[in-house]
Amino acid sequence: MKKEDCYLLGKITRKHGLAGNVVLKLDTDQPEMYKKIEGLFVEINGLLVPFFIEKQQWLKGDTKLISFKNSTEAMVEQAVNKNVYLPLSTLPKLTGKSFYYHEVIGYQLLDENNVDFGTVESINDQTAQHYFISDLDGKEVVVPIIKDWILEVNREEKFIKMQLPEGLLEVFTTPAVKDE
Repeated sequence: MKKEDCYLLGKITRKHGLAGNVVLKLDTDQPEMYKKIEGLFVEINGLLVPFFIEKQQWLKGDTKLISFKNSTEAMVEQAVNKNVYLPLSTLPKLTGKSFYYHEVIGYQLLDENNVDFGTVESINDQTAQHYFISDLDGKEVVVPIIKDWILEVNREEKFIKMQLPEGLLEVFTTPAVKDE
């Protein structure tokens, strides 16, 4: 399994007890979606290594105590402080205006009048406010991802229609005026 075919589920933070158990901290807004995890991939030395789960239980809201099938002490040691992944194919399908960031790369961005303001090249989720970063005729356009601005996510035709505040696109499309 390649990393680009997976999404980050969380991190194994530490060992728990002497029976080979580990603590898995989930990196999700919806931990309840992960009641029963059968297996996962642990990133060890840049490779995704499959681990199958024998037992699991909740410790608290977003943290699970898990034990791996046929694990050795060395395997458990290697898994501690490592990121954990699941295949993208295990994500539930979203509908309506909800979307996963990875699925809208390459989508056209349109305003409410169907004016194209670029193709989603990437998404910046490293700041408090997340942004679409699109390419409009070689120019980078940065648009905040705000739920209320999204009018439609069309998965068949691969576009997102947004209602943008007046003047936002002009910042990117108006040529700079030079003082003479």
